[in-house]
Amino acid sequence: MNQLVRDIPTVDFGKIRADFPVLNQKVNGEPLVYLDNAASSQMPAQVADRIDRYHRHEHANVHRGIHTLSQKATDEFEATRRKVRDFINAESENEIVYTTGTTDSINLVANSYGLTNFKKGDEIILSEMEHHANIVPWQMIAKRTGAVIRVIPITDAGDLDMEAYKSLLGPKTKMVAIVHISNALGTINPVKEITDLAHEHGAKVLIDGAQSVPHQVVDVQKIGCDFFTFSAHKMCGPTGFGILYGKASLLEEMPPYRGGGDMIDKVSFEETTYNVPPFRFEAGTPPIAAGIGLGSAIDYLNEIGMKQIAQREAELVNYAVKRLKDIDGLKMVGDSADRASVCSFLLDGIHATDAGTILDKRGIAVRTGHHCAQPIMQRYGIPGTARASIAFYNNTEDIDRLVDGIHYVKSFFE
Repeated sequence: MNQLVRDIPTVDFGKIRADFPVLNQKVNGEPLVYLDNAASSQMPAQVADRIDRYHRHEHANVHRGIHTLSQKATDEFEATRRKVRDFINAESENEIVYTTGTTDSINLVANSYGLTNFKKGDEIILSEMEHHANIVPWQMIAKRTGAVIRVIPITDAGDLDMEAYKSLLGPKTKMVAIVHISNALGTINPVKEITDLAHEHGAKVLIDGAQSVPHQVVDVQKIGCDFFTFSAHKMCGPTGFGILYGKASLLEEMPPYRGGGDMIDKVSFEETTYNVPPFRFEAGTPPIAAGIGLGSAIDYLNEIGMKQIAQREAELVNYAVKRLKDIDGLKMVGDSADRASVCSFLLDGIHATDAGTILDKRGIAVRTGHHCAQPIMQRYGIPGTARASIAFYNNTEDIDRLVDGIHYVKSFFE
């Protein structure tokens, strides 16, 4: 163990687990084992209570009212922007755009930056391990602009082929859009190196951080990316809210993605002028409670410490991989040496959906299917996997229950 790990203060994760009431329930008569955190994390009572307090005592629209409730709601809502800035180490809170989630953030960049800057023959580089949300918007913009999609292959272990990536870069490359951590494989991509290489060719870089922000320290200035996206509901927050980080110089040049209230400066039938970033991209009444909820979730994660969370989850993932690999007839899908949170697997002769259904009968929640990442499944020649995804409030007992459940699944088909 290196000095850095030794110097990380210890945290009582057993006590923290009690912050999540949902984990105390039974499903199908069995204690719940929740291992679907890559789809959506659970919410601690502190965040749920904060959202409830807003609805009960603070509800008003933001940015418009001079009365006390509106001003209080606005202050709390905008406080989240500052918390996000600090959480990902953005240079300015003006670089933090509120969206409805990672998917919305990527669509915003594709439609605003992409439509403005792409032309016929320009190239957009994606990878085989992208979530559909980081594929389809770029395909739609490519069709409208004449741009071309280029794809980085992945290795059998589930790593990006970096030599292939380097060969794809060139003068026509305008955008590189890459996932930070794969939701289907758990692979942690070398996003700083990817960004540095793209910038050498004058390309912009968007990082899909939906799976990285909940699990490790993220520093967008250190990465150097131009855009970074993530969602509240994967980091102990509510659904329907997300973040787009964009470098200030780029946001200032980008046109609005949607029109409506709050994103305007002056409106007349002859001409409308637009607000400054980030408000230029935030049309209409936002999901205020969800925004305040994200701020509370960030407070909660900061109180634990992201380094502590990363260390805890690394220990759990290593334990899970070791135990799963000891099961006869189980094949891991994706085996990168640099991975986080996710363990995807197949059982010989057993469809993943069948396995997931039987595990659910024993109170074990895993995800089955293609995980909105069909190109990965095509790469490996499979229809889908069973995926166990881990969060800091899980424990080794959850993993042991999963392993026992898999043995039961196997016995069911013998």
